[in-house]
Amino acid sequence: MSVEMIGLLGLVALFVLLGLRIPVAFAMFTVGFIGNMILNSPQAAMSQLASDSFSLAATVELVVVPLFILMGNVATETGMSRKLYDAAYAWIGSIRGGLASATVVACGGFAALSGSSVASALTIGRVSLSEMERFKYDNRLSTGVVAAGGTLGILIPPSTGFVIYALLTQQSIGRLFLAGVLPGLLLLSMFILTILVITWFKPEMGPKGPKTTLSDKMRSTGGAAPILLVIVLTIGGIYTGIFSPVEASAVGAGLIILIGALSGKLTLKTFWKAAQDSVVTTATVMLILISAYMIKTFLALSHIPQWLGGFLETADISTLGVLSIMLLIYLVLGCFLEGFAMMVLSMPIFFPVVQQLGIDPIWFGVLVVLTLEMGLISPPVGLNVFIVKSVAPNVSLGRMFRGVAPFWLAMFITLIILVAFPQISLILPDTMIN
Repeated sequence: MSVEMIGLLGLVALFVLLGLRIPVAFAMFTVGFIGNMILNSPQAAMSQLASDSFSLAATVELVVVPLFILMGNVATETGMSRKLYDAAYAWIGSIRGGLASATVVACGGFAALSGSSVASALTIGRVSLSEMERFKYDNRLSTGVVAAGGTLGILIPPSTGFVIYALLTQQSIGRLFLAGVLPGLLLLSMFILTILVITWFKPEMGPKGPKTTLSDKMRSTGGAAPILLVIVLTIGGIYTGIFSPVEASAVGAGLIILIGALSGKLTLKTFWKAAQDSVVTTATVMLILISAYMIKTFLALSHIPQWLGGFLETADISTLGVLSIMLLIYLVLGCFLEGFAMMVLSMPIFFPVVQQLGIDPIWFGVLVVLTLEMGLISPPVGLNVFIVKSVAPNVSLGRMFRGVAPFWLAMFITLIILVAFPQISLILPDTMIN
């Protein structure tokens, strides 16, 4: 049996295990380890497991994962996310659909603290859904906007998705973080535009909120100012070259802890809870990465990436055509697979093709992360929709998925814009100070 056939059988086995609801890390590890044993030797597979695990654990750049996750968890435990929402609510809550737009802005702000889509949807959902229900918002709009707004967590830096992409493809974490800033703001703006369009045609779906005075606006902005300062310092520090991404994560986590302690909201109990959650999430990311390295080696030994690259060359498909095919595959897989699973499964196959065609890897990373975001609200899996369901159990999943549909369309339009204008993603990383 040829090595290519063994590789294809391995991929089939992987999807069977995932279909049986085996956790993605264990499914990838099983296929990767057994595949390496077959194509190489049991001794080589064991040696690779030991060396990959050690080298990943010793990777300095991975420090950003627990520190940024800790930063978001501390912000959640101390109620700082509420201050972000209150500030956005004070400025734009009084316009038609304003509470929904404030929710999107708050999701974007919290995304810049946590780097997690699930955390953004869960945290801001707890704060905003009750307010939108109080002002008689249609629950399709209220739940849809929370689920969609939460997806900003893996596009607006610091993003765990960009960290994993960087480690899988050997790209700069700092450049990827900066590449996500303008696309993230563009997507945030598209979400707000979507809300305005919906409430223009159906005003009853998003009534106006109460008007606030200038003093209310300034007071709420002052409450969110320390958090906004942390966001500006971390992202601005990376852009100006003052901090490396690792140093920025340490500065951000340290400042958030200090702000929480000075405000009296961060007790030993809340800090312990935030630290525990951070350890669990970090361990999950590490298991996924170790498994990804195992299957990456297996696919390389099976020559699947080289075979795919050769096929695309002989098929005489343009670079844009190949890129479109890959993004379409991500959109389809997003309906069935969790985002990080898609990334670690696909990168060993797609990234060699990306390099062969001369596609900018930073730009490609932004496009991939955006398609992963779309998967978070795509039926039937739609992880963020199920997260919002846990906060709003009285709303049916059918209504929630109908509510996210306009925002999915806004994401698709944003994807087309980013494909057509790569400089939106590349202008900040190309001008950053190294």
